[in-house]
Amino acid sequence: MNGLNKGIRKVEMALKWDPSPAGEPPTDLDIVAGTYLADDPRGEPAYVVHFDSRSPDGTITLNRDSTDGKGFGWDEVMTIELDRLDARYARVVVGVVIQQRPAERTFVSVINPAFRIREGYNVLAEDDFGGVLGATAATVAEFVRDPADGWSLHDGVQGYEDDPATFTRIMGRLRRS
Repeated sequence: MNGLNKGIRKVEMALKWDPSPAGEPPTDLDIVAGTYLADDPRGEPAYVVHFDSRSPDGTITLNRDSTDGKGFGWDEVMTIELDRLDARYARVVVGVVIQQRPAERTFVSVINPAFRIREGYNVLAEDDFGGVLGATAATVAEFVRDPADGWSLHDGVQGYEDDPATFTRIMGRLRRS
């Protein structure tokens, strides 16, 4: 890295949605982050961080988890310390998955979903999933390491119609434009 451009260093991914109406099953969205090795940046993730896991080195942490959207403000928050991530990792893909139990749902049936990615107070990306209403999961950001310039963000919401396990396996494939 040169002295003038350090790239993105540490980001916060925040997710929110409103609870299901009274009498309906709860809606559960989850933030997931997959890391990809430099020698296979589009293959299987080296590891995936989600509600029931953590990164082996502590660089990706789920700080807040909600199973029903009843939090105040942002229901789920994940911190990704890109500047501490080992040099063998070239990509980190961040996504959101809708749990399909006890009811099957797509983004059209989630009340007021939204996400925000920021570095410090600087908002890097935000969206409401309006472009992927029929999807059950979506990638929302791809962080790519450049040896000379550090980490950069490629944002954009891309929907998937897969179950959570399949989504986490394929979320790092080539993004569609």
